[in-house]
Amino acid sequence: MNVVFMGTPDFAVPTLEKLYEKGYNVQCVFSQPDKPKGRGYKLSPPPVKVTALAHETEVLQPVSFKKDADKYIEKLKELAPDVIVVAAYGKILPKQVLDIPKYGCVNVHGSLLPKYRGAAPIQWSIINDEKETGVTTMLMAEGLDTGDMLLKETVEIGENETSAELFDRLSQIGAELLIKTLEELENGTITPIKQDDSLSCYASMITKDMCLIDFSRPVRTIHKKICGLSDYPCAVTFLDGKRLKIYRSEIVSYEDSGKTPGEVIDEKNFVVSCGKGSIRLVEIQAEGSKRMKAADYLRGKHIEKGIVLGNQHKIN
Repeated sequence: MNVVFMGTPDFAVPTLEKLYEKGYNVQCVFSQPDKPKGRGYKLSPPPVKVTALAHETEVLQPVSFKKDADKYIEKLKELAPDVIVVAAYGKILPKQVLDIPKYGCVNVHGSLLPKYRGAAPIQWSIINDEKETGVTTMLMAEGLDTGDMLLKETVEIGENETSAELFDRLSQIGAELLIKTLEELENGTITPIKQDDSLSCYASMITKDMCLIDFSRPVRTIHKKICGLSDYPCAVTFLDGKRLKIYRSEIVSYEDSGKTPGEVIDEKNFVVSCGKGSIRLVEIQAEGSKRMKAADYLRGKHIEKGIVLGNQHKIN
């Protein structure tokens, strides 16, 4: 089967690698343009591009399909792929592209559609305290993740699982599910299922202005926010007026501590009072330092019991 692949971040790499492994003819790879990274803002290729070039596959990086649309559509028509596989590409495909492949454009989406259509389904499934999520393969349509569903695989979300960990799990599951989907499409043994739009919800992009922790919220809400924003962009608070990133946490109690939200109530274990309940900060990164276990951080820095995160004074 001739395949054109479209994807950009790490999540898409296992799917592309699986196509190579299973002997599919990957004719060409589309990925988003290189972006500046690091202190020197040096242009850095996306992970999918790196993978494709390692397999000596041609890579195209259109800014958009609207600009130079004829050029890219003509290229796809020349290739005449049996299928276009899309995994976290990050761009909307016009109908002219969707209509080119024999088997259509198949998307690997990190949620149980129709729930969590959009850019950040994995993060929002954790932030919203879903008990399970999964991967859906679907035939792409003109709407945003609205096409007919093909196959699904469901997984449970761990109590303390971060979005980075769930990304890794679902990327591997998605790769296997994509191969099964292509096999069934080719054999004619798959039946597309229409989505029930009334059950849909939108997973908007995660932005840095969401990162500040509000310790007046219930402990479970805070914990799931920390899990959902880890590793990027990461939940943050302030200690002694300096930013403190929180990568991991654990719920200590659901009972009201009677203390001020954000107050450190156990300085040896970095336990903090919430609006209701208390939470232990497990993995952190202080401003100007590296990411580390909170226990290691506390060996080098004394935190007084009663200090309030987000403020610069101690509770009397």
